[in-house]
Amino acid sequence: MNNADSSTAMLVVLRHAPHGSSWLREGLDVALVGAAFGQSVSLLFLGDGVQALIKGQQKGALGQKGTHPTLDMLAMYDIDTLLVDADSLAQRGLAEDDLQLPVTLIASSQLLRVFSRHAPVFNF
Repeated sequence: MNNADSSTAMLVVLRHAPHGSSWLREGLDVALVGAAFGQSVSLLFLGDGVQALIKGQQKGALGQKGTHPTLDMLAMYDIDTLLVDADSLAQRGLAEDDLQLPVTLIASSQLLRVFSRHAPVFNF
């Protein structure tokens, strides 16, 4: 893990699916702004948030934009620590190969450690 072992990294926790609300997009925006201001940023995809990483997503039912363009920009902002709760992935019938970007899978038992090594923590 890159930034995940750094207590100076900000953690943005993404818990919502890419469509149906603006929570995921707002969380990604916070991550990009933090990185633009020189913060080291880690993203944690938890619960329905793991769905944001699925390859080949289209617009939502109401024409909501997908998150893929924003996810593609993460590398430009040096956001390369993408953590995914392995249980959340498995509960949704997904595997690491189903995801658009390379990630680090985290066991649920390690989540407390991830949270304790980051400050601040933003939940979306």
